[in-house]
Amino acid sequence: MLKDARARIIHKESWKHYHLLSIETSPIAREAQPGQFLMVRVDSLPYPLLRRPFSIHARDKDTVHIFFAEAGVGTAILAGKGAGDSLDILGPLGKGFAVEKSLKGKTVFLAGGGRGIAPLYFLAQELRNRDIQPKLFYGGRTASDLPLLPKFEAAGFSILASTDNGSLGFKGFVSSLLKEELERLQPAHIYACGPEPMMKTIAACADTRNIPAQFSLEAIMGCGIGACWGCVRRIKRGDKAEWVKTCEDGPVFRSSEIVWQGEDS
Repeated sequence: MLKDARARIIHKESWKHYHLLSIETSPIAREAQPGQFLMVRVDSLPYPLLRRPFSIHARDKDTVHIFFAEAGVGTAILAGKGAGDSLDILGPLGKGFAVEKSLKGKTVFLAGGGRGIAPLYFLAQELRNRDIQPKLFYGGRTASDLPLLPKFEAAGFSILASTDNGSLGFKGFVSSLLKEELERLQPAHIYACGPEPMMKTIAACADTRNIPAQFSLEAIMGCGIGACWGCVRRIKRGDKAEWVKTCEDGPVFRSSEIVWQGEDS
């Protein structure tokens, strides 16, 4: 983990309440891996006190990118910043996506629901660099909730879109779109990030077809470094489920490890 109290925003794009920030922070950019996250202090004032976690959306030589939606006071303050503003950030944090050598030359599925698409661009780039073919599924409530779709298309990724109201692409949940595609093509692996019900459905589909899967779990984090125990999650360790820290042991876990909400074991 590194601390950069003088990270600088060098570019910003916005789509209503969605925002993409490019942050110059050479040390952290060099260390970042797909699936890891940053803890960002959104203001120099005492309130809000706690840093906010953000998935690393992409990484260049000296720059990391974060994509987020305004969801409260902290993200609203961050959304008000722009090029030239400084940020105090910690990162890269957590355990990211595992990419097995056995996947080389094969097709894998990546599913993102809403802001859950954030870490999948970085992952898709890494997979392509390793001669693995990513097929992406991007879902939102309406077409306006898919602002990054043109970016994925411009980068040449195979991507299918879904919207709850049918305003763009498949009408329905992204999990339903992925399930439909599984009838035509079975991937070697599935990666996903998004709302818990979406991921739970995809996990069930993967389990039925014996497809290995990994999920990036969301959690409210107080510190991001494993000190506060504020982001615990029940994870299977052998025959038992234990409480582990999402920030330290995750945020990415294998499907076989996760105790989904509503499950007893």
